[in-house]
Amino acid sequence: MDDKRAETVVYEEHVGSSRPYWRDIILGLNDGLVSVFLLVAGVVGGGLDRSDVLITGIAGALAGALSMAAGEYLATKSQEQVLDSELALERKHIAHFRQSEVDQLYDYFREMGVAEDDLETVVAACSRNDQTLLKAMKVLEFGVVDDERRSPVRAMLMSGILFFIGAIPPIVPFFADVSPGQALIWSAILSTSALFAVGVMKTRVTRTNPLASGFENLLIAALGGVAAWLIGRLVGSSLA
Repeated sequence: MDDKRAETVVYEEHVGSSRPYWRDIILGLNDGLVSVFLLVAGVVGGGLDRSDVLITGIAGALAGALSMAAGEYLATKSQEQVLDSELALERKHIAHFRQSEVDQLYDYFREMGVAEDDLETVVAACSRNDQTLLKAMKVLEFGVVDDERRSPVRAMLMSGILFFIGAIPPIVPFFADVSPGQALIWSAILSTSALFAVGVMKTRVTRTNPLASGFENLLIAALGGVAAWLIGRLVGSSLA
């Protein structure tokens, strides 16, 4: 009798339509948290008072959010334009050099591990007409899947808004009537807690270890925060 128990595997849904934008989600939140915390740590180290640090932090949050949004829009739109240009050229290749494009399919499918006996059938199916051939080349040559293409506007909004949300924890303590040093301590606590949470949240789609991911975010921010504070102290002392 076989004592081995059959493993129960639960079907998991894929991430879906949000998958192309997780880069923007993590980058926006992390960049807002880390860059604004480094900013306030640097100016506190430079000797600014609480109100000046607060103004600097708010200005940095707004500037960073706008810069992030604009940069992401232009970068995503440019990438999409490059892909559109390549696909337009591919249509010309199919129209004028069709056999050459069909021949490329053999190499792509061999690299995928398709058996030689099946190559003719697979290539014939993928090159039955020009539209099917274009879709096949779009995926195999350019790695373009329509469902994975990114909207420049959506990428812009997610990056900018999430940057600003990420910038809130480092700034909030400077609204309180405390010394800059005390506010910076609370800023560090809130920022590191948020960074840990972002690292854990990321594992929802990466399916990796939540603790390892959280501490990875913490370590990067901690090293940067110490460096920014020390640089601020150095600059502040040199200007005094």
